Amino acid sequence: MNKQSIGVFDSGVGGISILKEITTLLPYENTIYLADSLNAPYGQKPKEKILEFSIKNTELLINKGCKIVVVACNTATTNAIAVLRQNYNIPFIGIEPAIKPAALQTKTNAIGILATKGTLSSELFHKTSQKFTEGIQVIERIGEGIVPLIEAGKINSEEMTILLKKYLNPMLDANIDYLVLGCSHYPFLIPTIKEIIGSDITIIDSGEAVARQTKSILTKHRLLNSSTTTPQHQLYSNIDTSILELIFKNSQQLYTIERLSF
Repeated sequence: MNKQSIGVFDSGVGGISILKEITTLLPYENTIYLADSLNAPYGQKPKEKILEFSIKNTELLINKGCKIVVVACNTATTNAIAVLRQNYNIPFIGIEPAIKPAALQTKTNAIGILATKGTLSSELFHKTSQKFTEGIQVIERIGEGIVPLIEAGKINSEEMTILLKKYLNPMLDANIDYLVLGCSHYPFLIPTIKEIIGSDITIIDSGEAVARQTKSILTKHRLLNSSTTTPQHQLYSNIDTSILELIFKNSQQLYTIERLSF
């Protein structure tokens, strides 16, 4: 069973930022990635639909023999992971905005959070935020329109820069010193974000922490792959695969990319 794959899903290509952290930390693990681009973004969907998509993705990964599932989507984590853990007998790893380190380390007592509507309106997000941000000004912005641009391959477009400035300028006005990225798509935008906010503001995303937690849970359940053979990385999208192919064009690892109806 140790040679079985780590399953990862997201509402599109955003979770690739998480997948890359996992494969860096666990270089011999096989992986299967589902880009549910057909239904992206999840952040604007009602909770019932998010749960429906999450169950569909999970069952596909389990049917493909995955030993663990990483829910590489903030919105799916906050709205569905509790149900997934109750109904399936494998470990699940979730992802949520890294509010805690930002709140504990801020010197200006002001932090920014850029996330989807589905994440910012979730019960889990509110509980975490209330727990750690007392006395701290939290500037929340829903990144409406960002995910569709990324899914369309417009990561470095002028349209994206204009949109980001719209969301980030109020945070700069509030003198934030930490910016939390609350969507797995957003790390693709870090170079552009840095151009807008400068070098004095620390950007936090959850990728490395999710990879470390994945390794910890695999170790705990004795599921780590002990083989040192070249791993297999399978990526599936339920629409055009061109954006996946663009992302992995210069990759040093071997990936197979395929369109799949799900």
